[in-house]
Amino acid sequence: MADNEISDEKLEKYFKITGEALEKVKIAGKIVVDFRKIAEDFLDMATRYYEDAKHFKKKGDIVNSFACLNYAHGWLDAGARIGIFDVGNDNRLFTVD
Repeated sequence: MADNEISDEKLEKYFKITGEALEKVKIAGKIVVDFRKIAEDFLDMATRYYEDAKHFKKKGDIVNSFACLNYAHGWLDAGARIGIFDVGNDNRLFTVD
């Protein structure tokens, strides 16, 4: 299988991982947060995944490049959604409606 195709096995692997994560996650009872630290962490994660996407693309691994882009944008979108990023109400790039 080429690096630009997704096998049924790979898709099932990620369905399983995400399904397990959804089952495990719980909303914390007491939430104490440093929003600046969280914003910096979200932006760092988005940047790292974006750089990983470029790396995988350069190697010709389109599937993992695409996956990393989705993760990167997910971190950005989540940050915009919870209000730690100012995205100027841009509802084209972010789910801020």
